[in-house]
Amino acid sequence: MSCEKATIIGLEVHVQLDTQSKLFCGCSTRFGAPPNTHICPVCLGAPGALPVLNRQALDLAIQVGLALNCEIETNTKWDRKNYFYPDLPKGYQISQFDRPICANGYLDLIDPEAHFADRRVQIERAHLEEDAGKSSHDETGAGGSSKIDLNRAGTPLLEIVTRPDLRSGTEAKAFLTELKLILSNLQVSDCNMQEGSLRVDANVNLHLAEGDRTIATPIVEIKNLNSFRAVQRAIDFESERQWKQWQEDGRTIDQAAKQTRGWDDESGQTVLQRTKEDSADYRYFPEPDLAVVHTTVEQRETIGKKIGPLPSQQRAELISAYSLSAYDAGVLVQQGRRFVDFFETIARPLDDGKLVSNWLQQEVLRYLKEQQADIDQFPVSTEQFIAFLKLIQSGKLDTSRGKAVMQKMMEQRLSLEESMEQLGIAPVEDDELAAICRQVIEENPDIIQQIREGNTKAVGNLIGQAKQINRNVDPALVRKQILNFMKTG
Repeated sequence: MSCEKATIIGLEVHVQLDTQSKLFCGCSTRFGAPPNTHICPVCLGAPGALPVLNRQALDLAIQVGLALNCEIETNTKWDRKNYFYPDLPKGYQISQFDRPICANGYLDLIDPEAHFADRRVQIERAHLEEDAGKSSHDETGAGGSSKIDLNRAGTPLLEIVTRPDLRSGTEAKAFLTELKLILSNLQVSDCNMQEGSLRVDANVNLHLAEGDRTIATPIVEIKNLNSFRAVQRAIDFESERQWKQWQEDGRTIDQAAKQTRGWDDESGQTVLQRTKEDSADYRYFPEPDLAVVHTTVEQRETIGKKIGPLPSQQRAELISAYSLSAYDAGVLVQQGRRFVDFFETIARPLDDGKLVSNWLQQEVLRYLKEQQADIDQFPVSTEQFIAFLKLIQSGKLDTSRGKAVMQKMMEQRLSLEESMEQLGIAPVEDDELAAICRQVIEENPDIIQQIREGNTKAVGNLIGQAKQINRNVDPALVRKQILNFMKTG
C-alpha cells in the first residue's frame, strides 16, 4: 500500500534580549568577561536573595510580540521550571508557563523564488525566562574536568514557540531568516548565534497517510543547531531518518519513543541524547517571589510606536516606490534597515531604483563583505554616490570604467573627482561625443554602407575608432549616436 509522507516542524527560538543587566538582578550581560565575574547572590540563588524584574526586558518582549502580531497578556505571571543541571545553580529556572507575556501571533512567509508556497506560521507563544549558565567539557578523552561559567545565568531570554506549521528544512530556514531580520530591525537582540544570543531547537515528526488512516511518528527535538543552515540540514536528515525507521520497524509506531537528539554538523546526522521530557517532568508552580505583571493599553501603544516599518512592509514599499523586483527588494531589506535607508537616499533624486540597486548589490555588498563592515562604515558618502551614478545615468561614464572609479573611491577613500583624475577619466560632453561620431562616419563611408546593407556588427569598428580618438567615450552612446545620425542623414 502506498504511503504519503508529510514532515511536521515546530521551532523554539531562544532570543537573548539586548539589555545591560540580567532579568532579575543588576549583573552585567556583557559577553566575553572572565568566567564567573558577572554573578551575584540573586543569579546564584543564594538563600534570602530576591529577584527584581528588569523593566527593559519586559518592554522588549512586548515590542517583539507586537511585531509578531501577538496578543499581549494584561496579567502575566512567573513560574518555576524545576530541573537539575550543573549550570543551573538554583535548581530551577524562572520562566512563564500558563500566562506568557505574548501569545497567538503569526509571521507570514513569502518566497519570491517559489521554493515553497506562501505560508502563515502561527506563533503559539513568546515568553520571558532567565538563561542558564554554560558548561564546558573535556572531550579529548584525557580525563580532564568539566567547568561551569555562570556569567550567562539570569540573562533575559525570550523564547518564541511556533505551532507545527512548517513543512521542510527550507521553510524553517526562511522563517528563521525573516525572524532574525525583524529582531535586528527592532534592535532587541544582536542575534549572534556564535555567542549564544540566538539559539534554535527544532521539533520534527512525520504524518503518514496510509489508506484511510493517518499516523504520526513521535516528536523528536533537535538541539545543538548553531546556524540556520544547520537547522535546514538537521530537519531534512531527521525527516528521512524517521521515514527509514518506520519502514524498518514494520510500519509500526512506538509512541513512547519521544527523543531529544543532538545535531552533529560534521557527520550530518542527529544523535540520540536522551528521552524527551514532558511539561509535567518540570513540576511547574507559580514563582512566589515575583508579583503578577500588569500591562496597560497605553503601555502597549507607546511600545508599538517604536516598531517602525517591518521587513515585509519595507519590501512592499521598495517594490511599489522604486519598481524593484521582489528579489531585489528582498536582497536590500535583508541587509537591514540602515542599508535600505542608504538605498532610498540615493534612489530618490536619481529616480532609477534598479540602477542604484544593481550598484549596491554588486559593488557595495562585495566591498562590505570583504571588509567585514556594515553600511555605516562605507567610505563613500551618499552625495558622492549620487554624483557618481548621475555620470553613469547620463552615459558620461560607462559601467566598465565606472567600476574602476568606484573601487578607487572605496579602497583609497578618494573623492569622485580625485578618483577619475588618477585614472585619467574625464566625462565626455554631448557636443564632443557628437563631433567624434560625425568624424568616424565621414572617415568610413565603406563601413557606413555595410551598416546600411544590414551588417550592424560593423558598428563595432566605428566604436573602436571613436575610443581611439577619446578613450572616455561610452561605447553604448557611440553606437546609439551613430545609428541616429545615419537615420537622419
